[in-house]
This record gives sequence, structure tokens and C-alpha cells, in this order.
Amino acid sequence: MTYRVEIRYCTKCKWLLRSAWMAQELLSTFEDDISEVALVPGANAVFEIKINGSLIWSREKDGGFPEIKVLKSLVRDVVAPNKDLGHIDRKLAESGNENDA
Repeated sequence: MTYRVEIRYCTKCKWLLRSAWMAQELLSTFEDDISEVALVPGANAVFEIKINGSLIWSREKDGGFPEIKVLKSLVRDVVAPNKDLGHIDRKLAESGNENDA
């Protein structure tokens, strides 16, 4: 399956650099699993991440921005469920809660 990750960010809030960094992290980690990461300018303090149109993170709904390890875990669960994320997985397992990692 082909996976497209979309990061919609507010241009007025100056969230392009944060979005670009997250895109780079996802492309580096999932280079064989993701076919595209799109940065989509928006407004009204929007920050959302979707995979193939399905929302996996919303700043408004989830409260703020995801830590990169949480984001990688969320993306992995969709695009490569069997992929080992190394130290991220160990931290998540130790804490018992991916939001604490």
C-alpha cells in the first residue's frame, strides 16, 4: 500500500519549521514505508497530521503538538505495524503509556 502523510500547519502561527522538521523525521524513519509527506499551508491555528486522509493528530483535539517519539509511534502503527523503532519502543514499553515517553 502507498502511504501519504499530510501535515497541515498554520502559516500565520509560523509553524512551517516545526512541520518541516517533523516531515524530515518521518521520512528518515519510514523511508521504505512512506511514499510522500506533504506540507499543506493553512490558517486559524491549524496543526493536523493525516495518513491517507485519516486524522492521526490534531492540535485542537489532542492538545498541542505531538512529541516526535509519539508521532513516530502513531505513524508506525498505520504504515509499518511490525517495524521496530528501537529506543522509542523501549521507552514506550517502560512507561506503559506512549504519551509519557
